[in-house]
Amino acid sequence: MKRVSHWLSQSLVMALFVAGGLLGIASNASAASDYGSPSVSYTGVSNPPTSDKPQSKLWWNDGSWWADMWTSGSGWHIYRLDLASNSWVDTGVLNDSRASTLADVLWDGSKLYIASHVVTVSGDSAPKPSVAGQPAKLYRYSYSGGKYILDSGFPTTIANNSSESMTIDKDTTGAIWATWTQVSSNSTGGYKNTVYVNNSAPGGTSWSTPFVLPVTNPNPAPDDISAVVAFGSNKIGVLWSDQLAGAVHWAIRTDGTNPTATSSWRSQDAIKGNGQADDHMSIKTVQADTSGRVFAAVKTSLNDTSSDKSLAQLKLLVFKPATGSFTQSTIATVGDCVSRPQILLDTQNNTVHAFHTAPGTSVTGCPYSGYSGAIYEKTAPMDNPVFPSGRGTPVIQDGASLNMNDVTTTKQSINSTTGLVVLASNNATKRYWYSYRSLGSSGVTKPVASFTASPTSGQAPVDVAFKDTTTGAPTSWSWNFGDGGTSNVQNPTHTYSAAGSYTATLTAANSAGSTSASTVITVSGATTPPPPSSGITVGAATTASATTASSTVTLNKPAGAAAGDVLVASITADLAPTATAPAGWTAIVNGLGINSSSSSGAKVFSYYHVVGTSDPGSYSWTLSTAVKWGAGVTAYRGVNNTTPLDSSVATAVNTSYSATSITAPSITTASNGAMLIGGVGFDSGSPGATPPSGWTERWEASGGQIGEAADKPQATAGASGTATWTFSTAKAVAVWQTALKPAA
Repeated sequence: MKRVSHWLSQSLVMALFVAGGLLGIASNASAASDYGSPSVSYTGVSNPPTSDKPQSKLWWNDGSWWADMWTSGSGWHIYRLDLASNSWVDTGVLNDSRASTLADVLWDGSKLYIASHVVTVSGDSAPKPSVAGQPAKLYRYSYSGGKYILDSGFPTTIANNSSESMTIDKDTTGAIWATWTQVSSNSTGGYKNTVYVNNSAPGGTSWSTPFVLPVTNPNPAPDDISAVVAFGSNKIGVLWSDQLAGAVHWAIRTDGTNPTATSSWRSQDAIKGNGQADDHMSIKTVQADTSGRVFAAVKTSLNDTSSDKSLAQLKLLVFKPATGSFTQSTIATVGDCVSRPQILLDTQNNTVHAFHTAPGTSVTGCPYSGYSGAIYEKTAPMDNPVFPSGRGTPVIQDGASLNMNDVTTTKQSINSTTGLVVLASNNATKRYWYSYRSLGSSGVTKPVASFTASPTSGQAPVDVAFKDTTTGAPTSWSWNFGDGGTSNVQNPTHTYSAAGSYTATLTAANSAGSTSASTVITVSGATTPPPPSSGITVGAATTASATTASSTVTLNKPAGAAAGDVLVASITADLAPTATAPAGWTAIVNGLGINSSSSSGAKVFSYYHVVGTSDPGSYSWTLSTAVKWGAGVTAYRGVNNTTPLDSSVATAVNTSYSATSITAPSITTASNGAMLIGGVGFDSGSPGATPPSGWTERWEASGGQIGEAADKPQATAGASGTATWTFSTAKAVAVWQTALKPAA
């Protein structure tokens, strides 16, 4: 968030308006309507009581919605929403009386946890150090007979410093995890922000010593914050913004491992690029989803770095453990003038609800992103989260005072039993507002997926036309062709370029859920005609991958490979390891980096080897660190055994994570009948490479990190021309190209 605080921004806006209506300053076009309902008034609290961005103030229990709300003259109380009277009712249960605090709440089904911390808001232009001697406290309550009772021994102390934000969640061992960012130093020595975490004994009864998140770069800008989530069957994840690196980072840990050990944490970029990070985020996990998907709404700073109003201001990031990567979609654009996102997950109706601040419904113009006014809602299917354009539907607005901001909600998933509640505050009138509505069942049933494919067999390359025949009103289609290719169109055509048996799967979805159907496509081997004057022919290929970290890459020798054949192998390894090759292998590309570091990116390696008379049945490389990887090897016959390569090696890298193609520079072959060889590596676990026109793909490793290799005969010595690979989704990618020399 690269602006001054909210009240100062309003003062600046007013000054500019009086001076002459500069900068497209907002103005009221007509009287505004109320949306939602007014609730409790508040005074004497230091911060808007529904802040901060990643925190949750609401929970569902025993047929009612509950909230942690400020009571003037007393402190933070537990309230219950009485739908009959359309009001929040004070239960009289006080937790923290400190006016300088904010809290994050967690209901785990039997206990209520409230993590209350003293707030110090730091900005990039005016950093403020965290204050020592200001303990963050964990309150734990039992529930019985409609009452919350503070458990003996609570509150316990999480940390002893103030922070801008703090969030909590509970892992499968019963430990409570907390994360926050802590600014240190002073204006003379400079300011340093650090991501901290801490974990408790089961149930939060006592806490360890807070520690710095043990990853490569836990030091974002003074304005950045972090959030924690428990997901999958046994994982804890920490997400934090890093405006210095233009990234939102993600680190995960398996329950039961050493909390402070670097080896226990695996980090990666959830998103990275110019203007991709700000300090606004909301993170949720799908509690009923056995795959462990994690949904996060984040704000970019593209409003500061570009004048393009069509760029994404709010994004939905979805982490899929099966691939180890994030997908992203746009919630709202810079032109929508939105900020402070929150999300809710309706698992019954398969819907993600996004809420955010934007100018009121009667306001035109946009003085800055997140100009307070009203709370808006947008929705999208969870399986294919494509949001409609615009700000969305207003759900909370005080028509007489367009200053609504800081929407908050619950960590829990919602359904027709719970309904939907969001809470916000008008800090000008010092009043809470809220919106409740029942969800009900959508009345929509899951589609029944089905399709036809024609033909279902043939000799490579085979063009197969797929036709959707799903019943039950699907609204989205996701195709996996079994060879790494994917599509989201209803009736795609796909080319199978290599021999094999492929399972093509369609997943059809609507708001009620999704179902899948599959069929097998059988592709026989294409005959690779030898190029004129060339004796080089192509043999078999093998692939392997590691979807969990491993320091050994093992590839089986291709079937039929014999003494004198030349093997060409390629490895795409996560992060930045070095590789030690087996005896007799020579590097073609030795660690081509794709944003590679100890916490993010990938490296590409490729090698050749002349098969001997006593070669083993497999070959193993040793990586300097255990990482995920994908690899493959192809056998070639008729290659010069003394000098296997016929040209120099050309490479290229695109580190933007937005590339849908990459071009290898031209090379120059020295011999007639050479065989062009090359491949790509992705910093991604999602496959989907298509080789250049005229090239034949020999393998694509799926899972781990993605690698692919292809080749093309070249009849006449000379320039090969450039070679362009294309991808089904945007990637950060490296490519290489060289040539094999035919035997004399």
